[in-house]
Amino acid sequence: MHMFICLHSRQSLLMMLLFCLLPATAVLAQTAEETLTTLFTDEWEARLAGNPGLAASMGDVEAAGRIIDVSPAAVAAQAQQDARFLERLAAISYEALSDESRLNYDLFKFILEDRVRAAARKAWRIPFLSDSGFHTALSGAVESTRADNEAQVEAYLRRLAAIPAHINQQIDNMRVGLRDGYTQPAAIMAKIEPSFAALAVDAVEESVFFSPFQRLSENIPDAQQAALTAQGREIIQSRVLPAFKTLYQFISQEYTPAARTTLGASDLPDGEAYYQSLIAYFTTLDLTAAEVHAIGQREAARIRAEMEAIIEEVEFAGTFAEFLSFLRTDPQFYAQSARELLMEAAWIAKRTDEVMPAFFKTLPRDPYGVRAVPDAIAPNYTTGRYWGGIPGVRGGLFMVNTYNLKERPLYTLPALALHEGVPGHHHQIALSKELKNVPEFRRRFYLSAFGEGWGLYCERLGEEMGIYENAYERFGRLTYEMWRAGRLIVDTGIHAMGWTRQQAVNFFLENSALAEHNINTEVDRYISWPGQALAYKIGELKIVELRQKAESALGDAFDIREFHDAILRNGTVPLGVMAHQVDRYIATASK
Repeated sequence: MHMFICLHSRQSLLMMLLFCLLPATAVLAQTAEETLTTLFTDEWEARLAGNPGLAASMGDVEAAGRIIDVSPAAVAAQAQQDARFLERLAAISYEALSDESRLNYDLFKFILEDRVRAAARKAWRIPFLSDSGFHTALSGAVESTRADNEAQVEAYLRRLAAIPAHINQQIDNMRVGLRDGYTQPAAIMAKIEPSFAALAVDAVEESVFFSPFQRLSENIPDAQQAALTAQGREIIQSRVLPAFKTLYQFISQEYTPAARTTLGASDLPDGEAYYQSLIAYFTTLDLTAAEVHAIGQREAARIRAEMEAIIEEVEFAGTFAEFLSFLRTDPQFYAQSARELLMEAAWIAKRTDEVMPAFFKTLPRDPYGVRAVPDAIAPNYTTGRYWGGIPGVRGGLFMVNTYNLKERPLYTLPALALHEGVPGHHHQIALSKELKNVPEFRRRFYLSAFGEGWGLYCERLGEEMGIYENAYERFGRLTYEMWRAGRLIVDTGIHAMGWTRQQAVNFFLENSALAEHNINTEVDRYISWPGQALAYKIGELKIVELRQKAESALGDAFDIREFHDAILRNGTVPLGVMAHQVDRYIATASK
């Protein structure tokens, strides 16, 4: 024992001497890494405490009984907390961090700074877009509500009881927006109102909020099931439905009549600076509205030439406008039933699944399915969208809008499936959720320039993957690419250059084969969500640029699977960071 203690003491002394002889940067690196990790943990715990929906998605049953506080005081407190986190971040030595930790640092700073900016401009005054909002978030959360035991159902009952207060907070916030002239434009409100009306039903059984009581687990005794269902029925009847009727009445009778008559973001208070900040956020690049507009015009001209070539290929004897009319009206290009449209979407998705290993080295574990957009939101919803998976409930979803079938052409469906399913959003987002050894916020981080740019790149990649089966489907892909190039023109036109809504609609009518209903829905989306539409084409152009750079530098050593890994392996990142990742891939592959 004595010998062991002596030996141990000598080893300890030796270790202390070695530690003292280490370079100062090594000590600083350890301290900086630990401090950064602690900061990430503290912020994540604070985020879960302030966002019960997020906490509930991670299995917190108590949080599942609460709804986020959106009062101005709560938002201000959150912004102050974020500012303190930024101060702690700034105090950490960036130079002392590893490359991976520097990436975490940069992304964390990006997120916090954006949240502080959003709070400063009081974004809470407009809590809805043309096709979604706080109201659809409340109803959408019902699908992920677990009803496996009494504790889960009791938590849901508490959340139901909290809905009226949350709606009142949102109404108060929107009234501040009305006072400040910070509202959605009146021109698009008529198409938004139905999504509020859909939740203001009369019968409890018609309400989506009653559905969890129709799927209570058999593990709950019959007597308890009856008691819980009765409580749920009473809360929905006496509190939830009246709250949504009050909300609909406010939107239709108070908000819409008083909403602003202008259209663009630049017409809002301090609007020009506001729109410029949105360009910076949604593109992650230093671009002006005029520069983005010009990029869109160049891309639109290139795509138009490729469209003209396909028209010649199919030997269509008519003008460009007549070809678009042919595509929009000929029955051969449209499904005859919602089921047929969904089956076609599923068939394209499975054909793509088959060839994924040839183009991607890393595949996610999470599956995905194909589902119709719910009827309540379908009329003013996009043609398709990706909904992320719900752990323990379902995989991801490629949502297909089956409303108004004569406006849902089959020739654009392959491009849509590639974008929303695989290798687009599902593949990219599912991989992000499976990132290893990263802070939790990284797995849930999403930037439109990266994610939507990737989705559009995948539409192009579908050509190499053999997904497009005929010239009309290739024209459909170009229509979707023109749609995204047009977004650069239309979004900047509306929000910085004084365009009218009709100018925006006319651009797409004249330059793409998009159905008119889809065009109107999309233009309303760009009006309601300034800047976001810029992300798609800007992000895709950067990915294409980087691929061309890698192919040129590596020649025969270029590996498409490794290139895609280089883009996706770190999850969502700003475009500048993505460029550095590809540079590292080129350097490694060149050795």
